[in-house]
Amino acid sequence: METVLALLSGFLVAAAVWLMLSGNLLRFLFGLLLLSNAVNIAIFSAGRLTPGTPPFLGDKGALPDAVMANSLPQALLLTAIVIGFGLFAFSLALTIRAYRSFHHLDVDQMRLAEPKEDA
Repeated sequence: METVLALLSGFLVAAAVWLMLSGNLLRFLFGLLLLSNAVNIAIFSAGRLTPGTPPFLGDKGALPDAVMANSLPQALLLTAIVIGFGLFAFSLALTIRAYRSFHHLDVDQMRLAEPKEDA
């Protein structure tokens, strides 16, 4: 199962890089979202997938004999999901504002602060 998640994470990173290298701001935003999800899957698969075994200690604090799931990557994943959603919402608001200001989403044409090139 970890191999499948590693391949899925690699595919999502490749798709995210492809989208982020395009000249469209909305495609860049979706590439950023895909990259965030790829990192989340990589963190999740780093915590060893053990179905049916919760990461709890016994009554006397002794470690159980069975293999447990690691709870630290799960906690990091929840934090990363919240931060990724906040970043996506802020970036989407900036993209909407840029579209209202420039009437297009092509990043090569958004050169308000740069000097114009001589033809």
